Amino acid sequence: MWQELQIFGFRALWSPYYLIFIGVLIFAYFLLFIKRREEKRATKNQIIYFHIGMLFLYIIKGSPIDLLSHIMFTAHMVQMALYYLFFPILIIKGIPKWAWERIFNVPVLRNILRLLTKPLIALIVFNGLFSFYHIPVIFDFAKADVFAHAFITVTILIAAFLMWWPVFTPIREMDTLSPILKIGYIVANGVLITPACALIIFAPNALYQTYGASGGWIQALALCVPANVLSGLELSGPEMFSPLKLVEDQQLGGILMKISQEIIYGIILARIFFPWFRSGADKIDPLPTEQQT
Repeated sequence: MWQELQIFGFRALWSPYYLIFIGVLIFAYFLLFIKRREEKRATKNQIIYFHIGMLFLYIIKGSPIDLLSHIMFTAHMVQMALYYLFFPILIIKGIPKWAWERIFNVPVLRNILRLLTKPLIALIVFNGLFSFYHIPVIFDFAKADVFAHAFITVTILIAAFLMWWPVFTPIREMDTLSPILKIGYIVANGVLITPACALIIFAPNALYQTYGASGGWIQALALCVPANVLSGLELSGPEMFSPLKLVEDQQLGGILMKISQEIIYGIILARIFFPWFRSGADKIDPLPTEQQT
């Protein structure tokens, strides 16, 4: 497949402009959080989290995965899992507490952010937006227009940050969920995202015209392939690059999304449960020993 993808050129495969954008973000982080006086300087762990986040952002949106996401539904769903379920965690943990406090104290945003980060609202907003995005009409529309695609995906990304905030917030007064409630919150997230995955996995027919040769496939490619390159290619359809039929690709994409979600949520559950369990075990009084007579 890699040799076939080469026809789209270096710019489509490796997104040099997006790499420059990532470089600007890293430089801004250096100025804001590293080249500062000690009390406002990012910790070593925060710096590591942020830079891993930037690496993942480039892999998700700047590497050939992004091009493949417009060719194969499977690649799209893997991209979504990493982009919405993993990337926001790294950024939340990578930015110092004082910066988040400033964001959450902006007069215009303060009340809105505090409302949208309430656990129940955050759950409904993220999972609702994710599910609506994968309704065929909305999905095909988003893949056919660069502005609609950017607006919808960024909106869902913001909702993903809000969804993870009750679990990973560094602001103590906003960390209102106990470990057991955080576990229930993550389980509820897994339950709410399941219907969308199930509809995709068990659909008997191809749902999305975007991935059909007679549909909006070329329009979707135009989101990441330069127009002059795309116009010079003779493309018959996504089957040129994928060994899977449309329905098989769709089913595999839904399965991989669900598996990826379960792995990410499972790791987070373990990181919450075991420290909580051990802290509870430490508080249990030891069994009395028999007295020597």
